[in-house]
Amino acid sequence: METRVSIIQPFENVLKELLKKGVINSQVCYDIIKEKGYKGSVSSIKRFITSNKDLVPAKRFIVAPQGVRCRRWTSDPGDCYEMDWGFVTVVDEESIEWRAACFAMICHHCGLRYVEFFPNAKQENLLIGIIHAFGVMGVPRYVLTDNMKSVVIDRNAFGEPIWNINYSQFMEDIGFKTKLCKPCHPFTKGQVERLVRFVKENFLVGRVFLNVTDLNNKALKWCDEKNALYHKELNLIPIKEHFLEAPLKKLPDPSFYIPYLCPERAVSFDGYIDYEGRRFGGPCSYLNKKVRVSRKDEKLLIYDLQCSEVLVTHQVTWSKKPTQCEGQWSFTAQEPEEFPTAPIKTKVTVLAEKAEEDDSFNRFLFEDTEDVNNAN
Repeated sequence: METRVSIIQPFENVLKELLKKGVINSQVCYDIIKEKGYKGSVSSIKRFITSNKDLVPAKRFIVAPQGVRCRRWTSDPGDCYEMDWGFVTVVDEESIEWRAACFAMICHHCGLRYVEFFPNAKQENLLIGIIHAFGVMGVPRYVLTDNMKSVVIDRNAFGEPIWNINYSQFMEDIGFKTKLCKPCHPFTKGQVERLVRFVKENFLVGRVFLNVTDLNNKALKWCDEKNALYHKELNLIPIKEHFLEAPLKKLPDPSFYIPYLCPERAVSFDGYIDYEGRRFGGPCSYLNKKVRVSRKDEKLLIYDLQCSEVLVTHQVTWSKKPTQCEGQWSFTAQEPEEFPTAPIKTKVTVLAEKAEEDDSFNRFLFEDTEDVNNAN
């Protein structure tokens, strides 16, 4: 009795080699063996892949193996904070979703946490978040963070970090140092990684917000509630442990960090200032091309370049529609008349000429009958 040969059997070696390389897409396998003379269907290839999944190599791990056993590292009170960004989706009262960046910082010793939201994760927002966190938690000896471009731009031949020049000056002004994690190694700062996940799964679930200020106010209240709870793993209450035992420094004189809280912005030709992805109007009476902007509570404040005077105040909203201010284009409510930017040199002369009479219409002029009779 003859053994029946499967239609896919002549191509099994080719398929097995593809599976060993991690190719499990049935359509890709079908296109390859079809060129070699395969006349069967894709379903046969799918069944073959399912029955030979043991040939597919295991997925690679992003994190290097840690070994059989390791020891969690610890730090002294006030020694180290962990810092990271997380990106979340928030919902306003009109059920509109907005993308936001979540700045998270946590004390590695006691687990005291701080969370703040920004429209984006630019360096200026990172520095603002650090100052606000230090104002609540105190200034540590050093901060542990990722190799983000707003912190470090490269490493030299000896593996030492080349700091971002603005961040380097910021560390010197505030009085702390920074340590960098190993790339693709989230276990080094696992507490702040877990905090970002906790914010997504606990704080944001089922909540709606009026604007970014309302979001941050509720986040600060949420952090205060969680910081006052007893932690079984650490056997402490973070808010008590942190301020009783940690020898924390305070922020330096405001003159050192006010420029970071009020980043510099350029005034556009139509009088708008761009801040956090939104445009706000400035008065035309201010002639300088540079201003400083700060968001405080429900207000967005526009200062002069020296932060000595508030030029105008705007309401904080989620909307990206440009916000105008009184006197943005003129000192009066009526907009000024636009004049040419270059002098007018062209002159147009208009000559009034008498139109020539057309004799072809004279034949239609008839004499009055009464005048003709009187003449007779």
